[in-house]
Amino acid sequence: MWIWISMACAALSLYLLSWWGGRPYIRGAAAIRSAHSLPLRAIWPWVDALAAVCGPLMSWHMRRRLDKLLRQAGMPEPWSPRHLCAFQCLAAAAAGGATVWAAHRSLPAPGLLTCAIVSTVLGALWPLRRVAERIRRRKRAMLRELPFLLDMVTLCVEAGLNLHGALRQAAHNGPPGPLRDELRHMLSDIRTGASRHSALAHWAQRCDLPALHHFVGAVAQAGQSGMSLGPVLRAQADQRRSERFQRAEKLALEAPVKLMFPLITCIFPCSFLIIAFPIAGKFLALTE
Repeated sequence: MWIWISMACAALSLYLLSWWGGRPYIRGAAAIRSAHSLPLRAIWPWVDALAAVCGPLMSWHMRRRLDKLLRQAGMPEPWSPRHLCAFQCLAAAAAGGATVWAAHRSLPAPGLLTCAIVSTVLGALWPLRRVAERIRRRKRAMLRELPFLLDMVTLCVEAGLNLHGALRQAAHNGPPGPLRDELRHMLSDIRTGASRHSALAHWAQRCDLPALHHFVGAVAQAGQSGMSLGPVLRAQADQRRSERFQRAEKLALEAPVKLMFPLITCIFPCSFLIIAFPIAGKFLALTE
């Protein structure tokens, strides 16, 4: 009889374990379909399950900071500050657990604890670093797209359209990229009832580009003073294009400096070995 009772308890335990393990996948089915990468689709149910726990524990300051990072990175809809915090917790737990599992036999307890703490902190910071890297790539792409978009807006304004119509044409016919997505977001804000000035200001805050802040300030100043928008937009487009050429020249001048380290550490030693090997062989032959 005790055998049947133990078998029933084991079956119940397996059922509860499978229910606990599969419940996040059932809850996060819609979010899994919206994720793009395969590793993210695999871990997203656990992120979604842990986000419900992390949400009430987050402060408003942390929530605002993470929300600003996600908006600047252009993360898709399933992501929220609590999801990013949950992803940090999972990354920290995975890094700390992997460190303990890999080094528990080779390190003493104090060293193992130190390594686990360091790896846990690095694991928690890794998602923020990935988001910051996405923000940098997104800003570089927007800086590349900004001069062409300003040229389109300038041509439309000089052809007789108002600023709103010119921005609509640029959003419809501009090159695909993060800047056009943010421009469409700004136009949707205007359609929902926001004023043009506030929508432009929020657009500049979301993109967080000095060039875009200058453009919004110039447009606001021209609207307040009654100036014609054509010359103002033309000057802004020329300025952004010259800044783009200056950035390209700066990167071209930095390339030789960045090549010095691999040149000295990798190429020069190999060249010296190739040159010195026949000479050393001849000297050894003469000495023999």
